[in-house]
Amino acid sequence: MLSEKSAATVRATLPAVGASLNEITERFYAGLFAARPDLLRDLFNRGNQAAGTQRRALAGSVAAFATYLVDHPDHRPDAMLARIAHKHASLGVAPEQYGLVHEHLFAAIADVLGEAVTPEVAAAWDEVYWLMANALIALEKRLYEESREPGRRQWEVVERVQETPDVITLRLRPLDGGPVADFRAGQYVSVRVELPDGARQIRQYSLSGAPGSTLRQISVKREAGGEVSAHLHARVQAGSVLELSAPYGDLTLDEGPEVPLLLASAGIGVTPMIAMLAQLAQDGHACPVTVVHGDRSPATHALRADQESYAAKLPDASVHFWYEEDAPEGARAGRVDLSGLAVAPGTRAYLCGPLPFMRAVRAQLLGKGVAAADIHYEVFGPDLWLTREG
Repeated sequence: MLSEKSAATVRATLPAVGASLNEITERFYAGLFAARPDLLRDLFNRGNQAAGTQRRALAGSVAAFATYLVDHPDHRPDAMLARIAHKHASLGVAPEQYGLVHEHLFAAIADVLGEAVTPEVAAAWDEVYWLMANALIALEKRLYEESREPGRRQWEVVERVQETPDVITLRLRPLDGGPVADFRAGQYVSVRVELPDGARQIRQYSLSGAPGSTLRQISVKREAGGEVSAHLHARVQAGSVLELSAPYGDLTLDEGPEVPLLLASAGIGVTPMIAMLAQLAQDGHACPVTVVHGDRSPATHALRADQESYAAKLPDASVHFWYEEDAPEGARAGRVDLSGLAVAPGTRAYLCGPLPFMRAVRAQLLGKGVAAADIHYEVFGPDLWLTREG
């Protein structure tokens, strides 16, 4: 994978490059959007750019990839690359865009590090970049080829359900009347909308309906400052038409022998767990399933009835809810705490929710003997798990 000469150079320069990555990625995005403002308008999430989360996620992924190559020069971090590739495929990223990214990223590196970027250093980091880029291009090509739906389609909203004051569920069918390809529980679609200023912004939303349905279902929380979620809440009703991608995402139920499962969510992170529970109920999953969810209050807990009804169809399932406010009888008060919860040996866990929640639950599961390889997670938005501040 990474040549011996480049590995030595990257190892020697990684501390300096890593310390400057936030500044490098800030200049990278500034240069990229100055040259191609259409990318900020119609591809990149403007909210994440303004908050700096996309910049930090990019810095974290570059540092993690380079560190992995230095430590394991004959391998590559396929799990991290697969996650990025699914996100890119849902956005419709094309191979030629990697050349554009390379141009502006290396211009930013030269601007920030100056004379420290010798030809040898530039060549080593160029090798790192193209190892990562070419791996992603290949993964994304395969995802496009394997997709059972055409790129983007127009979908009509056939029903809108107000789940909570801040969460709506939209059920959609293809406007062209064509077939609806199945999806794997836990996957998401990209939704593109045209905003009042003409920008065509894209967001990913987990599919919250049961696999095998002739409809697509997404549940959307109205986020503070969220352009697209606010648009969907304010303007989209039955009869509205939205543009959706094919389903993507790698947080899916593992195939193979049945094992005990734990599905832990917080807030709107419940959405992929609903599809997983529906799939398990359809399959008649016989091993124990533990459902864990935390929310601010029962009034903000979206899709609770679905969690309970699907769990009730399983032969060995238990449901545990935590609420920070107004916890009713039978629920727990405060934040999710697994200390008093029995976790069966061999449990495989799936987590979705705010990053602090997932970090805390993961630590508790590790303390209960769950193998690190058996704990899977999904992050809505840029994946900050690998960043220092995440």
